[in-house]
Amino acid sequence: MSRRWPAPRLSQSTEKMIAIASTAMEVWAIVVAAGSGTRFGRLKQLDPLGPKRVLDWSVDAMPSPQRTIVVVPVNQIETINLPDQTVVAGGATRSASVRAGLAALPSSASHVLIHDGARPLVSPAVIARVVQAMKTADGVIPVIPVTDTLRRHDGSPVDRGELVAVQTPQGFSVSILQTAHASGNDATDDAGLVTAAGGVVVHVEGDPTNIKVTVPSDLLVAEALLRERD
Repeated sequence: MSRRWPAPRLSQSTEKMIAIASTAMEVWAIVVAAGSGTRFGRLKQLDPLGPKRVLDWSVDAMPSPQRTIVVVPVNQIETINLPDQTVVAGGATRSASVRAGLAALPSSASHVLIHDGARPLVSPAVIARVVQAMKTADGVIPVIPVTDTLRRHDGSPVDRGELVAVQTPQGFSVSILQTAHASGNDATDDAGLVTAAGGVVVHVEGDPTNIKVTVPSDLLVAEALLRERD
């Protein structure tokens, strides 16, 4: 029996939801996909996931193809095949890659979504919540509760009720994010840099199915979740 996959998600559906929330804002997206795939063993963003690559799902989820910048490894810049998006070469670190994307934004961009190229299952609802909250905050991050029991390396317990797991896309005022990156510092996410620069970052509800593909077994989970959408 052949596999059944959901029809490709059209960016127009997401764009319609966001249009209501993004009045008076020019929202762009930067999809960061310049990782070397060290933990995965290869460029995970280019692995197939159903009828498309992991990266294609992540890019297609963004609000508008014409307002999406994709940051890829420098050796993939000529072969990545993303004809509807602006493609730029990334840097040696995630933060350097985000800065490369920021440099490609037009001056008219007021707000930006920063999304991991390895999160192919983000929903329009999560994106809409982030965009809505960008109206009144310097930065917005989608979060979900931590469900695992946690301990520190010394064996002491951690109260998971005080913690959340952070997802993408994260949304920011362009000027605030540019200021935060002007330091040249590196961080695992952009919200950390904005907070360090004195910005106000708020939380919105994320989605447990918005998983990040980190190891090969994550692709099996992503495939199962896609089939459930059908």
